[in-house]
Formats: sequence, C-alpha cells, structure tokens
Amino acid sequence: MKQRTVLTIAGSDSSGGAGIQADLKTMEALGVYGMSVITALTAQNTLGVRGISPVEKSFISLQLEAVCSDMPVDAVKIGMLPDIGAMEAVAKGIDKFGLTNVVLDPVLSSTSGTEFTKENTYEYLKKELFPRCLIITPNIREAQILTGSDINSRKNAEEAAAHIYESCGCNVLIKGGHSSFDQIGVSADLFYNSDAIWIEGRRYENPNTHGTGCTLSSAIASGLAMGLEPVNAVIQAKKYIEKCIAAGLELGHGRGPLYHSMRAN
Repeated sequence: MKQRTVLTIAGSDSSGGAGIQADLKTMEALGVYGMSVITALTAQNTLGVRGISPVEKSFISLQLEAVCSDMPVDAVKIGMLPDIGAMEAVAKGIDKFGLTNVVLDPVLSSTSGTEFTKENTYEYLKKELFPRCLIITPNIREAQILTGSDINSRKNAEEAAAHIYESCGCNVLIKGGHSSFDQIGVSADLFYNSDAIWIEGRRYENPNTHGTGCTLSSAIASGLAMGLEPVNAVIQAKKYIEKCIAAGLELGHGRGPLYHSMRAN
C-alpha cells in the first residue's frame, strides 16, 4: 500500500486547534500521510496565546533532514515561522530536497490577535520564501500588511493579489473570511494566477474559528499531493473547511476549534 504524503512546517498549538495539530488532523481526514517539522512551541488555548518558544534554526534543519532524507514528500504546508533563522532553514531545505507543491500560510498573528512573525521578517518572506512556493494564502489583513495597501473591495483584493503574484511569482489565495464588502452570508476567496478567480461559499455564523487558516492551507496541500490542479485543490479545501465550521464544535471558553473529522466531498 502506498499513500500520498504532506509535510507540515509550522508551530505547535498546545490546545490542538491550530498549527501542527490542526494540520495533521486535516491531512488524516483527507486521506494523506502527514509529517511534521516544528518551528515553535506555543502555550495557547481558545482564549489566546500565553507564550511562544521558537525552535533553533539548526534543529529545524535537523528535522527537515530527518524527514526528507527518508520519506517521500508530495506537498508541503508552511505555517508559523517565528524568525529569520526559521525562514532561512526552510528556504534552504526547500532547495536542498527539491520540495514542490509548497503552500505557505503567512501566519503573522493568531485568531486572538497575538503577533507572531516580526515586521522585519516580512521582506524576507516576500523575497526568499514566496518565490519558492506554489501558493500563498494570506487573509485580508495579512495581504494588507504584505502590500501596504487597504483592501475594502473586490477590486482592491484583485490589485493586491496581482501585486504579490507579479513581484513574487507565486499563486495567491486571499481569504475572504474577514471581509466586510461581500454580501451577507457569503464568504468569497480570491484565487489569483494571472487571472482573478472568485470562489464563493457560505458564511456560517460560528464564532469557533480557531485554526481556520492552518486547516485551509493544509487541505490545499493535501489536494495538491493527490494530484489536483491548484485551483481545484483550493475549491476542494474550501468545501472541506466549510463543513468543519458548519459542524459547530464547541470546546473551550473562547474562540474554539473546528471539527476536523470531515470529508471534502
């Protein structure tokens, strides 16, 4: 028996709703074999992040070496990279092991608002990591930070996505979950790969959305590992995350996690 594989490179979430834990749950649900490289330990729960302990650059490299020298890697999901050292280790690992189908979720802050990646690392992301990726998946706030522009309409979103695509050479998915300019009840994401493709879905009134970005990017990577074209991997991933949100799981005293044990179809 052979199984498609996805490597997640991200931080650990002690409450299990985001990061490495959410990634591996998503991969299991979508039928691929998940592997991990941990970039940071976090002490967090549904109420917020209490502390972050970055993993040393050399140990990130050692984890990459251990996994990639032994296991096949059909796709990669990259999440929280807490500092330049982590980014350098990952960029070097992508080149050294010829990693493809790379999906990067530029995790600049948590759902509760805690800042992760430092501002002085944004340029490294754009110049060194984005060009090594097939797809990046910023939300609206992250896209605004990365482009220095306001996004108040679909036209603004298309302009921001085009700017990233043309300057960094990667496909862009701007997630619309935080948008205020779409119709009530509609959640629209923009996929840009020289053309703008709006992917609409249903917006669920569920406050428990901890780990949605991690889950979506992992689902996209899982689809790529299974041989889907990028836009189809995005469409499948959006269907999956909608089901995870719609399930209405209630855990914890704050912004709770998703229910990951769903299927895309």
